Amino acid sequence: MSATAIGIPSVEPGEFREALGCFATGVTVITAVGPRGELIGITANSFNSVSLDPPLILFSLNRRAYSLRAFLSTRAFAVNILRAGQEEISDRFARALEDKWSGIDYELWDSGCPILTAALASFECKIHHTYHGGDHVIFVGEVLRLRHDPEGRPLLFHGGKYRGVTSDT
Repeated sequence: MSATAIGIPSVEPGEFREALGCFATGVTVITAVGPRGELIGITANSFNSVSLDPPLILFSLNRRAYSLRAFLSTRAFAVNILRAGQEEISDRFARALEDKWSGIDYELWDSGCPILTAALASFECKIHHTYHGGDHVIFVGEVLRLRHDPEGRPLLFHGGKYRGVTSDT
């Protein structure tokens, strides 16, 4: 039963999106290998940790995303957290149907998922579970391998704009 059916006012989608923009997020590029062996990648800020034991993380993907079928067909994915200054990479992987990989430095780990070599942190995951999440599919992955730069600064997104960390306090 919906909230409006029980007398609770509904939330207008545009206002909801604007309010969510008040929450600063990191920027990630999620990568995998598609069913025909093609490299796939999307920009996402819907990334979160789930569990330390076992090490689980998640991201969600819009059901209308061009790459949804490819992600659903794979057994593994990688999350690459972008660092300050990687806005161009974020913009490139946010566009559909474009050659995203030309000029991008990456390496392949055990699962075959592309790992962006200049990322602030990367996590190689096997798919642990997928869930229906409204207009998104939630992908939960078990982390198999990771690499990170604890001294680097993250690329942030807040209020519809890229941001960066300006101080250590």
